[in-house]
Amino acid sequence: QVQLVESGGGSVQSGGSLRLHCVVSGNTYTSYSMGWFRQAPGKEREEVAHICNLGTRIVADSVKGRFTVSQDNARNTLYLQMNDLKPEDTAMYYCALRSGCYYGPLRPTDFQYWGQGTQVTVSS
Repeated sequence: QVQLVESGGGSVQSGGSLRLHCVVSGNTYTSYSMGWFRQAPGKEREEVAHICNLGTRIVADSVKGRFTVSQDNARNTLYLQMNDLKPEDTAMYYCALRSGCYYGPLRPTDFQYWGQGTQVTVSS
């Protein structure tokens, strides 16, 4: 059973930084993608970034240049480094995993496993 546990969210002022973590257990796929999604109140869940364990990375245009996705396979951990945060980045951030690698944007329905989320709040 795949389990994902996020941490690292919090409250920061505009221009600040946070680093989200997602620890994965029970993953036995040899090829898989892990992603970060976010959902603000009243809005649809949207992809922030995803990474394939074989090396491909996709970052949404809305956060490109500010957010970086990475993974540490030895620690079974996915990271999202968020710099120059803006109030519009305020949302619940979710970690997700699916089998296989894809080379374009992905939708929430493309992912099979989800964490419980971690809240990020950015004040102006």
